[in-house]
Amino acid sequence: MFNIQIQKIEKSENENNGTFLQTPFWCCFKARHGWSYQRFLISFSLPENPDNPDGKSTIKSFELAVLNRNFCKGLMSISYIPLMPKLLYNDSAEPQTIEFANFLNDLALQLKKHLPSNTIAIRFDPDVIFDSIEKRDEFNLGIKTIALADRLKLKKNAVDIQPPDSTIVDLTLSEDEILSKTHQKWRYNIRLSEKKGVTVKRYVGNSLNLSEKIDRFYELTKETNARDGNSSHAKSYYLDLITFSAKENSLSSDTIPSITDKPLISLFIAEHEGDEIAAIMTLFSKDEAIYLYGASSNNKRNLMPNHLLQWTAMKAAKEYGSKIYDLYGMPPEGKDENHPMHGLYMFKANFGGRIIHRPGSWDVPLKFIYRPYKTAERLRAFWFKKVVKKLKGR
Repeated sequence: MFNIQIQKIEKSENENNGTFLQTPFWCCFKARHGWSYQRFLISFSLPENPDNPDGKSTIKSFELAVLNRNFCKGLMSISYIPLMPKLLYNDSAEPQTIEFANFLNDLALQLKKHLPSNTIAIRFDPDVIFDSIEKRDEFNLGIKTIALADRLKLKKNAVDIQPPDSTIVDLTLSEDEILSKTHQKWRYNIRLSEKKGVTVKRYVGNSLNLSEKIDRFYELTKETNARDGNSSHAKSYYLDLITFSAKENSLSSDTIPSITDKPLISLFIAEHEGDEIAAIMTLFSKDEAIYLYGASSNNKRNLMPNHLLQWTAMKAAKEYGSKIYDLYGMPPEGKDENHPMHGLYMFKANFGGRIIHRPGSWDVPLKFIYRPYKTAERLRAFWFKKVVKKLKGR
């Protein structure tokens, strides 16, 4: 259906725009932590393009980063494509399931020629956004139906890599307009935190006392994990992320730049009377700001430091020039008051952003070993998300 041409590239035009997961910065950082990557220019023809008034086929192209991860001592690997591709037709009212399913399948089969020979599957996290869970589920059902009818290799993965559900705040609005969309209680909590003397300080990879601040962030992370039953990266991972950002942007003094050539990682820490009680780590780029990681103490939670942290980061991202602030991940079923993650859902939703839903992870198997691998992956997720948390009383 598609005439797809693939060209390997070394230099990218997406240094600090688009989704951060596709930037050379993020690929290089992940390569420091067990991954490898390749970048390609994808060109393809669109037949009977509804974006074109005359209905003729057109040629489109986009850059694509593919991350590769070895396991089983290098015997196997997975190729992962985060938040790509987008829908093929920009403004079409049609669901595009037939075209998109076939495009994913065709793209994977063409990419296979350029990937490591031990690759057992190509995993996509498509950047397709829906405003309701129902529309997202309808889209996924359509993909499954087309895959079955056309005998495509597409398989919906039970374990999503990137959070498919999130809420994004429009930073092109004025600060007053952003606050007006925020829940009244959240505005009150921000003012309360300031009134009670909570302050927020920001650190980047060239800050003189960064090491001790990362130490504190990691201690807060361990405290949060013990409270919520989550897991996190090693302390070295967070330190490397923020210092690598400074190195890539050639930051040379203890100052915070207003704009950078590549994504900027920052650490925001909330303090009260000498106590560092909460912290978040963010990524700013020209198109988006991302709330990557967060942690808080069990003490002084009544001072609402997390509300002030997020508002401070939003203002900083707006000043930087980011267009949106993505709170990055929320449980859509958490809207139910009886859901165990209802609190997290309300915390993020009440900042007044647009709640979005993506399709989640889709796989194109390349080797037979994919089937037992997928089963093992599903069992591992069940063990940690269900069994371990229940054993810990969560």
